[in-house]
Amino acid sequence: MATAQYDADLKLFVNGAWRAGEDRQPVFNPATGATVAEVPLATAADLDEALAAADRGFKLWRATDVEARAAILHRAAALIRERADRIATLMTMEQGKPLGEARGEVAGAAQLFDYYAEEAKRAYGRVLVRPTGQRSIVIKQPVGPVASFTPWNFPVYLMAKKLAAALAAGCSVIAKPPEETPGCTSAIMQALADAGLPAEVAQLVFGVPDTVSRHLLASPVIRKVSFTGSVPVGRHLMKLAADGLKRVTMELGGHAPVLIFDDCDLDRTLDMVVPQKFRNAGQVCVSPTRFYVQQGVYDRFVSEFAARTQKWPVGNGLDAATKMGPLANKRRPDAIGTLVEDAVAKGAKLAAGGERFGDGFFYKPTLLADVPLESRIMNEEPFGPVAVARPFATEEEAIEQANRLPYGLAAFAFTENGRRANRLGDLIEAGMVGINTFAISGADTPFGGVKDSGFGSEGGPEGLDSYMVVKAIHQA
Repeated sequence: MATAQYDADLKLFVNGAWRAGEDRQPVFNPATGATVAEVPLATAADLDEALAAADRGFKLWRATDVEARAAILHRAAALIRERADRIATLMTMEQGKPLGEARGEVAGAAQLFDYYAEEAKRAYGRVLVRPTGQRSIVIKQPVGPVASFTPWNFPVYLMAKKLAAALAAGCSVIAKPPEETPGCTSAIMQALADAGLPAEVAQLVFGVPDTVSRHLLASPVIRKVSFTGSVPVGRHLMKLAADGLKRVTMELGGHAPVLIFDDCDLDRTLDMVVPQKFRNAGQVCVSPTRFYVQQGVYDRFVSEFAARTQKWPVGNGLDAATKMGPLANKRRPDAIGTLVEDAVAKGAKLAAGGERFGDGFFYKPTLLADVPLESRIMNEEPFGPVAVARPFATEEEAIEQANRLPYGLAAFAFTENGRRANRLGDLIEAGMVGINTFAISGADTPFGGVKDSGFGSEGGPEGLDSYMVVKAIHQA
C-alpha cells in the first residue's frame, strides 16, 4: 500500500495571520483510521476578529478595480495549479478519494477562479428608455460580507466555488470548511494570500459547526450565507439567517433518479453509470442512486451492473490501482450498513457488496435489486457506494417515480428517443437533468436544486449574481 507524509500545519487564518487556536480536534486518515493531525477550533474572540476584518475588508475590496481583483484571482488559480500535487495528496489523506479524483478536483477549483476573474468584468447593468434629459440605470453591486459553509465530500472545489464568485463580485468572505479536511482547504486560502489578496478580505475558520454558524449569522456584518450540505442543517441555517434578513443560497441534499429506457445503448450506459455511481465512494450530492430500468432490459442491467460492481477496485486512495477509496469518516460505514440491512429485510435482493471491510472506513460497492419503495434507502439519500434498482413499464411511471421524493437536485435519463428526451427534460423536477450524460457541473453552468434540495445557483453568471444586489438609480 502506498504511503505518504501528512505535512499540513493546521491553523486558522484571521486578519491575514495564521494562528494555532486554543482547542483542537483530531483529523483522521479514513483509509487507516489513524489520527494524522489536529485542527484548531475558533473561539468567540477569533470569530469576532474575523467579523471585524471582513467588515473592513468589504469596504476595501468593493472599491478595488475589477481588473485588479481579476488579476489576483488569476494568480491564485496559477498557484493552485502549481501546488496541485500537494493539495491533492492532502485531500486524499484527509477525505479518502483516489488521488486521480483529487487532482481533478483541484484542477476544477483553479478553473473556477479563472472563470470568475473574467466573469466579473461582464456584470453589466441596464440603461432604461426615458425622455431626453432624464436617466434611469440599473446596476449590480456586491451584497456585502459573506459567510460560506462547505462540506467534506468535495472540500476544495465547493469552497472555491463560493470563494471565487464572492471575491469576483467584490464581497469579503469568512469561509468555514469542514473540520475533516483542513489541510487541503487551508492550501486554497494560502494560494489566495500568496496571490496578493488583501489580508482582511478572506478569513478561514474551523470550529464546532453550530457554534460558528450561530455566532457568524447573529452578526449584522454578515449579509449573505452560502451553504452546501444536508437538508436539516440547511433548514437550521435558514432560520438563523431569517432573524437578520440575510440572503441565502442553499445547495442541499439529493437522491438522484436514473431512468434507463430499453432503447438506450446499454453497454455504453453501463460504462458511464458504474464509474459515476462509485465516484468519491458515492459521497456526491448528484450521485446516480435510484435506478429505474425499463422491464425489457432490467434483468440484463442488474446482472451486468453487479458483475462490474464486484470487480471495482477499492483501497487506499494513494494507490494507483484504486478506483474507490474509503468513506470520509467512521460514521458513514455504519450508516450505509443500516440502510442496506433495512432494504434486504424488506425484500430487496443483494446483488453485490453489502459489507464493511479493512481497517479504515471502507464499505464495499453495493447493488440492491428489486428494492421496495417503502425501504428507507428508496426515500433517504444514502450518500455512499450503494445503487438501488427497480423495474418500470411505461414512461409515465418512470417520471412519476423520478418525481416521487421531495428532493430535486439532479436527475439522469438514458434513451435514444429524441422526443422522449425533450419530454423528460421538461417534466422531471430537478435543478439539473442529464440526458445520456453525467456532465452537469462546470464553471460556466448553474448548479442548484428545487424543492427540498434548496434554491439559488452556483456556477455560471447565475453564481456571480447570487453575490450581488440590484440597484436602480433615477435622475431627472
